[in-house]
Amino acid sequence: MSAVTIEKPPKTPALTRDNVRTRVSDALKLSARIFHTLAEPRVVVTLGLAALLIGSAIGVAVSAHQNRELYNTLSELQAQRDAYQRQWSQLLLEQSALSAHGRIERKAVDDLNMIVPGQEHIVLVPHTNTGQAVAAGR
Repeated sequence: MSAVTIEKPPKTPALTRDNVRTRVSDALKLSARIFHTLAEPRVVVTLGLAALLIGSAIGVAVSAHQNRELYNTLSELQAQRDAYQRQWSQLLLEQSALSAHGRIERKAVDDLNMIVPGQEHIVLVPHTNTGQAVAAGR
């Protein structure tokens, strides 16, 4: 069996004005020592360099984040450009297929019942100069 001992908690001294004054005085002395130490040149330089290091680290993180966002945007825009190029190629193929002379002639015959005129239906009209026609009309 193991022995269990019960210890009495240490008694805390009662708060008195003197106790509070001494503790506040000790805290003020300690803070004065800390501020005095912080005012030394090597500590100021060290704190300045630490602040620059932290600022630089934050700048690197922000720069890396912006780089990732811009790269994602670039990838999306390149994919969009490729889709537009595919669509343009398809439209060019469709245009060449729709404007083929054989297709246009076949559509004219099938849909509009047009025929190619024979020699007997072709009439040649002589070319007249508009300046001479106006002068002749006076």
